[in-house]
Amino acid sequence: MKIDRAVVKSLPLFDRMSDEELDRLLSYATSRRVPQGEAVFEQGQPAISFFLLLHGRLKVTQVTEDGQQIIVRVVHPGDLFGFAKALQRTDYPGTAIAAAESVTLCWPTDLWPNFVEHNPRLAVSAMQTIGQRLEEAHTRIREMSTQEVERRVAHAVLRLARKAGRKEAGGIRIDFPISRQDIAEMTGTTLHTVSRILSAWESRGFVEGGRQKLLVTDLEGLAELAHGARD
Repeated sequence: MKIDRAVVKSLPLFDRMSDEELDRLLSYATSRRVPQGEAVFEQGQPAISFFLLLHGRLKVTQVTEDGQQIIVRVVHPGDLFGFAKALQRTDYPGTAIAAAESVTLCWPTDLWPNFVEHNPRLAVSAMQTIGQRLEEAHTRIREMSTQEVERRVAHAVLRLARKAGRKEAGGIRIDFPISRQDIAEMTGTTLHTVSRILSAWESRGFVEGGRQKLLVTDLEGLAELAHGARD
């Protein structure tokens, strides 16, 4: 697949690079189209590449020691991911699966130190991503230890609306296929519980659902529920 320099240049991570610097960076990259449901890499595999998402959405899952699958991160266009080298790891800590048809760029992991040395914004972006992941992990741990399930689900849906929401006439559409099972894996609960909560929200006018679709119709009401201001 040919790499479109203009698309890459439009991303905040690369918009200050000269054409010469960007061409040099892209000369080491390969692009890949990833069909929905296919894995870019799997948990425990040797981390031979790091990646940038150009288009689509990915969900990163982990299987815990007790066999439970959880979604630890959603990757959005412009995000770096799979940079295990920056985490001092030799393997991938999770599995990255295309939630929608996606396009990625990948580079050999061995090039990471050189790229960071010559492209400080890559290093800054990686550190920001690591920081965001730590903050999100702490937030989710706090939510799971102190909040009832409905509030946890509300926070998860609000995060999705903020990071992957598309405004339309009826509200904010989560802009990639999202199932109730996905939301259960994001919030450490069961499919049955999420189905019950979303059905109740639909009757209250907070959301409209469908097959792997979610429209937030009352963002303010959902935010109040998440923060405990509504019963």
